[in-house]
Amino acid sequence: MFSFVKKKPLSLMQWQKISRRFLPVLIGLFLTLLVSSPSISSVTKTTEILWDTYGIPHIYGNNPQNAFQAFGWAQMQSHGNLLLRLYGQARGKAAEYWGEDYLESDKWVLTMGVPKRADAWYTAQNPAFRNYIQAFASGINNYAKKHPDLIDNEVKVVLPVTPQDVLAHLQRVMLFTFVVDQGQVGNIHHTKSAPGSNGWAIAPKRSASGKAMLLANPHLPWADLFLWYEAQITAPGIDAYGATLVGVPVLAIAFNDNLGWTHTVNTHDGWDVYELKLQQDGYLFDNKVRPFETTNFPLKIKQKDGSFQQQTFTVKSSVHGPVVSAKEGKTLALRVVGQNSPGILEQWWDMASAKNFTQFQKALQRLQIPMFTVLYADREGHIMHLFNGLVPVRQQGDFAYWQNIISGDTSKTLWTKMHPYRDLPRVIDPPSGWLQNANDPPWTTTFPVAIKAENYPPYMAPQWPMDFRAQRSAKMLAEDESISFEEMITYKHSTRMELAERILDDLIPAAQKQENPLARRAAEVLTKWDRQANANSRGAVLFNAWVDNLDLNTVFSTPWSEKSPLSTPDGLADSESAVKALVDAATKIEQTYGTLDIPWGDVFRLRYGNLDLPANGGDGTKGIFRTVYFAPADNGRFQAFNGDSFVAAVEFSQPVKAKALTSYGNATQPNSPHIDDQLPLFARQELRPVWRTRKEITAHLEARQVF
Repeated sequence: MFSFVKKKPLSLMQWQKISRRFLPVLIGLFLTLLVSSPSISSVTKTTEILWDTYGIPHIYGNNPQNAFQAFGWAQMQSHGNLLLRLYGQARGKAAEYWGEDYLESDKWVLTMGVPKRADAWYTAQNPAFRNYIQAFASGINNYAKKHPDLIDNEVKVVLPVTPQDVLAHLQRVMLFTFVVDQGQVGNIHHTKSAPGSNGWAIAPKRSASGKAMLLANPHLPWADLFLWYEAQITAPGIDAYGATLVGVPVLAIAFNDNLGWTHTVNTHDGWDVYELKLQQDGYLFDNKVRPFETTNFPLKIKQKDGSFQQQTFTVKSSVHGPVVSAKEGKTLALRVVGQNSPGILEQWWDMASAKNFTQFQKALQRLQIPMFTVLYADREGHIMHLFNGLVPVRQQGDFAYWQNIISGDTSKTLWTKMHPYRDLPRVIDPPSGWLQNANDPPWTTTFPVAIKAENYPPYMAPQWPMDFRAQRSAKMLAEDESISFEEMITYKHSTRMELAERILDDLIPAAQKQENPLARRAAEVLTKWDRQANANSRGAVLFNAWVDNLDLNTVFSTPWSEKSPLSTPDGLADSESAVKALVDAATKIEQTYGTLDIPWGDVFRLRYGNLDLPANGGDGTKGIFRTVYFAPADNGRFQAFNGDSFVAAVEFSQPVKAKALTSYGNATQPNSPHIDDQLPLFARQELRPVWRTRKEITAHLEARQVF
């Protein structure tokens, strides 16, 4: 039985006593609700890593510095042996640590002045960000102290890692691999090429949901310093998801609740080789003899018996840069952009922290990132293509001129200034509603053309024909006026060979007319082929082998035209020679595999970790958007070694919708279950859902670490 007693109202003094007693409890409850809220997930009392079932670290830092430290720990757990080996190479001491196989790498790093510049870059950081880099290095060292048994003995010599190591590695990757690679410089008649990528930005007017979408799809080798590491970093001021290259302490491709971006390797010229005219003990420059600056580096080279051989390595430098070749009567010096740009990491961090387009552009305007196209989309519906990079202000010549060796005896060819942000090719919210880049120059990012080459210096970017992969990219976007999120993912996995669409209608009839039965059988296989490079595609192996024997610069009857950029080049210039090449290819295919119509996936394989799966995708030069490059393996087979690596598809709805894949998995450490666990999804042309809220992550939780 209940009884009710009427009491007097509480006095002011009584209310104050109750408030003092229970207010801390109420505040604590409120803060708990804040922490558990996915929209305010950066408010945490501790720093922790939530590892999901694909080995993706979701880092929650109670401040940015601790988030950096946790990210260093996470990278060691996933890639510790690789990371330490990369840092050892960035020091220029890899031959001392691991032997003569690393000597050329050390000489390249020392020639480029990487270790010394790392000290200067560290000093140049603003104090807060310097602490962040230090924290990342501390996280690496803390993991190694805690888990020495999980690190290979031969790489422990690199420990402890310093923040200068982080910056030296960044230089080696960004400036002296992407901007210019040692192999490119070694070829006197050099071509300026680099790894590739696909990227899309789709405006609300072309999106089925009415929300902007972004597709990130870099193509890099599946090893070494090119490996992507997928992660989420959450701390006060930031909640970003994306990927970076192993050893880099910030996300390089990322999105948050408001915006996102991807990079593609652009047609950027950030280096030049100068031929010096030697005179006396120096070189001629503006009619005066200048002395070389000379630096000697002691090198220790570990021998197989554990002893060390010592030698002195001498680097000479001119006003242009270090001498990189002195043979065949030519002395060549190398000049590279970006050596005075220590703010790369902080710019990426601020891009990932940006809340809107204005803040994002403010970060971009620093121009610290030395190259890469930026494709951008946000929840407000903006999209952008920026031909980002440090582009030298040159007094003469077009793009082709600067691909050659440049005369180094005059200051007229020596660039010293960079174009500011406002000078770079850029388009925001084009009428088409879509932007793409497949490593083509900025002039073909969308149609109708939104960036016109004639408005820029002739050396800014080349005006070469649009290749087949870029055409395939643009056609898929141009032909669909309402693209759904799932359709974007389907298009991303397209293996259709654009080249086949241009050339088979001439080749097949010509082969069918031949008396040679092999030519007619080959024509029959190509007629039935679906013109794709899926695992079960029959005819793709034959077509691929035939194309590999052609000179694509001379094979077409109609060359590429700016007036018909998505339908040219077209047709065969010489059908008779083409059929002969087809018969040659068919003979080899039948001898090797026993049949002309062997499925693509029987020949082209995905081999990584312990898996060996049928592949799909292929060479981008044949117009395949799902780009995978293969190297010869055994028994006439080929295995993937390069291409689709990290993929992220993002729709800026509320909440953000996202799927991703790191093709080879998110770890390389021995015995990790995540070395190849995403490869079956890759083989099935699927992406996995991105888990970003605590609720999603904990529902797929593999482990939790609290610091």
